[in-house]
Amino acid sequence: MTIALNRFSRVLALAASLLSASALAGGAQAQDDGIVVYNAQHESLGREWIDAFTKETGIKVTMRQGSDMQFANQIIQEGDASPADVFLTENSPAMTLVDGAGLFAPVDKETLDQVPEQYRPADGMWTGIAARTTVFAYDKTKLTEDKLPKSLLDLADPAWKGRWGAAPAGADFQAIVAALLQLKGEDATKAWLKGLKDNATPYKGNSVAMKAVNAGEVEGAVIYHYYWFGDQAKTGENSKNVGLHYFKNQDPGAFVSVSGGGILKSTQHMKEAQAFLKFITGKAGQAVLKDGTSYEYAVGKDAASNDKLVPLSDLNAPKVEASTLDSKKVVELMTAAGLI
Repeated sequence: MTIALNRFSRVLALAASLLSASALAGGAQAQDDGIVVYNAQHESLGREWIDAFTKETGIKVTMRQGSDMQFANQIIQEGDASPADVFLTENSPAMTLVDGAGLFAPVDKETLDQVPEQYRPADGMWTGIAARTTVFAYDKTKLTEDKLPKSLLDLADPAWKGRWGAAPAGADFQAIVAALLQLKGEDATKAWLKGLKDNATPYKGNSVAMKAVNAGEVEGAVIYHYYWFGDQAKTGENSKNVGLHYFKNQDPGAFVSVSGGGILKSTQHMKEAQAFLKFITGKAGQAVLKDGTSYEYAVGKDAASNDKLVPLSDLNAPKVEASTLDSKKVVELMTAAGLI
């Protein structure tokens, strides 16, 4: 009797062990169905995209939040062991850095076809997902239109000393400098950075710089457009005295920065990762930009941006090859100028 009971106990233990292993395997499989997104875009926009994608496809997405260059350097360090499946950025230099390290997989042609050529690199290793334009946010109580700078380069003039601000340490501003470098060359960029160092007040972020303009600390600041629109959509308390000046005329100050999306070639979820990138560049994903709270430009073919924005076609932006913006050189030049 005792022997029979012992045998029965061992059978029960074995069955429990097998059930436990099966449950663990099932749990691992369930977890394996999702993707991990390194999101350097604004957290709210990343969440809007992810929630809409999961609702439509049922695919789970884990979002890890960070900044452009933080994640770009992290992905390079992680290499083939990166847990990320997809990388989203605010600006293109971080995409170029990862692409240059050979860590992206080719984006599906159907996805690339959803985005005009000017908003994606020729190699097809990543694609544009949104865009933002450089503006000069100015104090309407102090500056009239005839007193605004005609060019971004004018701000290096001693006449602007102590009158404007910027956030030079951020990836946003460094993308603007990268565009200036591509458009005007190293000598002109060095001269402008010297003027920036001499003339401008540094702030920690675009929103802080805009608040400084609103508070009368400086007469203007170089920022991206959507900070103003986002504040206006809320209370407007940080932008009530602020107007936006669009440089246009293919000036470096009219630079349109492309936000990027790419898929890590090390992903174990290629199908799901490609589906996510296809979704955010497609009709539903670009509608999030039009109807959501980001106030960034839609870049998909035939995709409409928020009605409150100046149309992309009216910005008369300079032609910049997003995939060759040189972030390393920019950091070198800005460090030499004592800006970062």
